[in-house]
Amino acid sequence: MLAINRNEGKQSLKLLEAASGYELACPAAFVYTQPPLYPTYLRGQAYLKAGEGQLAVAEFQKVSAFHYSYPLESLAHLQPGRAYTMAGDAAKARTAYQDFLTLWKDADPGIPVLKQAKAEYAKLQ
Repeated sequence: MLAINRNEGKQSLKLLEAASGYELACPAAFVYTQPPLYPTYLRGQAYLKAGEGQLAVAEFQKVSAFHYSYPLESLAHLQPGRAYTMAGDAAKARTAYQDFLTLWKDADPGIPVLKQAKAEYAKLQ
């Protein structure tokens, strides 16, 4: 995560290689605080930082397919919008943003990630 925050996508991908065999592992004590696929979500973020939009989409789709009640699952619907935008696929980006905004339709409109997502979506219109 530190490498991602420093915009070092390729370095973070290298560091995440060690977690690839354990992505579904989750000790019982951490089930409600850190569900499985957290490394997968981080890998998607790293691919975004590395400019690899299509690879990022694949990672976020893995997370959103699990349907567990955790913030990463709903954020995994937002990230493909960003990845498709990066990859130049505006139609798929709009659909991904619409899915995210539908999930968050009842959220507090002042939440920063929601405000940012709405602004990004507006640029695609």
